[in-house]
Amino acid sequence: MDLSRCSLNSMTVPSLRLPELVETAVAHGIPAIAPWRDIVDDVGTAKAARIIRDAGLRVSSLCRGGMFTADDPSVRRAALDDNRRAIEQARELGAAALVLVCGPVVGRDLAGSREMVFDGISALVEDARAANVPLGIEPLHPMMIAGRSVITTLGEANDLAERVGDDVVGVVVDAYHVWWDAVIEHEVARAGKRILGFHVSDWVVPIMGELSSRGLMGDGHIDLPRLSASVTAAGYRGDVEVEIISDSLSRRDPHEVVRSVRERFVTHV
Repeated sequence: MDLSRCSLNSMTVPSLRLPELVETAVAHGIPAIAPWRDIVDDVGTAKAARIIRDAGLRVSSLCRGGMFTADDPSVRRAALDDNRRAIEQARELGAAALVLVCGPVVGRDLAGSREMVFDGISALVEDARAANVPLGIEPLHPMMIAGRSVITTLGEANDLAERVGDDVVGVVVDAYHVWWDAVIEHEVARAGKRILGFHVSDWVVPIMGELSSRGLMGDGHIDLPRLSASVTAAGYRGDVEVEIISDSLSRRDPHEVVRSVRERFVTHV
């Protein structure tokens, strides 16, 4: 895949704040970025939007909303308020989607926790539609079910989006989280036009941390060309985010990392 659809996720170069992320993307000919909310908050949403717009970059997504699960109803209400702020930020930035990390299991109640996720997303549909901000449900690898998300497969994400039943809600396909699934190609095809994002990195071993052990594309075990072909065949034509959360890469010079990202994106995605 050529660089015309490449997006640089801020967590790939976490030492960069938003102005530096924008400058780096421009310097390396990458046409889109995917900022996390912390670096947007650092400069303020209006200023961040202006910096990105003046540089001529697209925003493939804003990360993150979600975290709908909690025992305490007041905590769940606070999460909804935060999600509404995130929707407004995404609108101001012109983000193609707001990524939802759904929230961990509460106690041992998986079914109840997943119901909280459904209730939370359903409560945001009207806000998202008014802001013209699609909500992308991102399933996370099952090892993260107790800490981050009870939605762990693309099939579960598809089921959830279908159950919500509004086309402002879709799914995000992150290679790191879903590559292992025996039915992934079927679920990608099933998702079809609901695919709101495609994230790439690689699975390298040993896993030193559930969030921080990703590798550059081509360094691990994911058949990225095949997965990319499946996502394309399903109809997705949006930006492809390079999201490599890696303790190892974070210690390297950001420009060196982005040069590697450019090379690997073209040869392995």
